[in-house]
Amino acid sequence: METPDNATDTAATAEEPTGIAAQDWAKASADPQYQAAVVDLLGALAYGELAAFERLAEDAKLAPTLADKAELAKMASAEFHHFEQLSERLAAIGVDPTQAMEPFVAALDGFHKQTAPSDWLEGLVKAYVGDSIASDFYREVAARLDSDSRKLVLAVLDDTGHASFAIEKVRAAIDADPRVGGRLALWARRLMGEALSQSQRVVADRDALSTMLVGGVADGFDLAEVGRMFSRITEAHTKRMAALGLAA
Repeated sequence: METPDNATDTAATAEEPTGIAAQDWAKASADPQYQAAVVDLLGALAYGELAAFERLAEDAKLAPTLADKAELAKMASAEFHHFEQLSERLAAIGVDPTQAMEPFVAALDGFHKQTAPSDWLEGLVKAYVGDSIASDFYREVAARLDSDSRKLVLAVLDDTGHASFAIEKVRAAIDADPRVGGRLALWARRLMGEALSQSQRVVADRDALSTMLVGGVADGFDLAEVGRMFSRITEAHTKRMAALGLAA
């Protein structure tokens, strides 16, 4: 997954960790509800990384040049490595990775089906803009995790190189034909709505995860903070659109 330009640094990550965020996994996981929430989070991330690997490999078929194909293949490899890291972590804490991922397959597959790109440029915008919205959400959640889980989540959200690649290719396409910009801007707005809806569905369907997020477990968000969180995600989206040369 992408966190291309680290466009948003949350207030939470800027502060010294407290509560659960100041604990390691061994201590924090004594709470079974917290443990269940982290397993859900890692399962959702793992399937997201696996799906990203598959999608990048598929997008490579649309690449206009051999160099572009090679670049996407390299990014796909990085996504699969992230998937492996998450799977290994789940196994290490006694959880079957496949079972952890299963609850999120339908929602994530549905999102990708509804937002299948029609060409190379739409695929680049989706990987840069769409995936980054989900990554921003996970980074917000990571700030409230135990230190071990937080370190892993942030590591797998590292940019795989898609950010600068997408910006370069999309800007070049707009320079060559300004009409492309309008089409891609509409596409990016659609991705924004679908990605936010998908994130909300994933959380709503999992009791432990939703309880953690709204403060029922550990140091979750209160309702006001949930609103601020989505405001930060929207602001980051606007910055990415500007980086692409598109209107938000």
